[in-house]
Amino acid sequence: MDRVVLRGLRILGHHGVFQHEREDGQTFVVDVSLGLDTAPAAAGDDLTRTVHYGVLAEQVAAVVAGEPVDLIETLAQRIADTCLAHEVVEEVEVTVHKPDAPITVPFDDVTVTIIRRRP
Repeated sequence: MDRVVLRGLRILGHHGVFQHEREDGQTFVVDVSLGLDTAPAAAGDDLTRTVHYGVLAEQVAAVVAGEPVDLIETLAQRIADTCLAHEVVEEVEVTVHKPDAPITVPFDDVTVTIIRRRP
């Protein structure tokens, strides 16, 4: 299976369990890795037979900027569902980074990674 990968999408969202996270918002960073067969697109040099990653980036950004959720696990699932809505995508790996998570000890990043496949 071939891969189309978007790394480091930075989007302001209002997710989290604390009120200040919902009110103030914070930057979330998203990576998506799509599993699909790119051969048909390559054979015909045809964008309609693959995923338009510019459109996908905007769709992912809309999910992150959209309705707040408590958990980044829920956010990752919503992003995966958005990616799998593209007919050619067979599987997706989504990583949501929350680099400004409200943690009281020094840290570099908090991430949740999920893998979802088309049934």
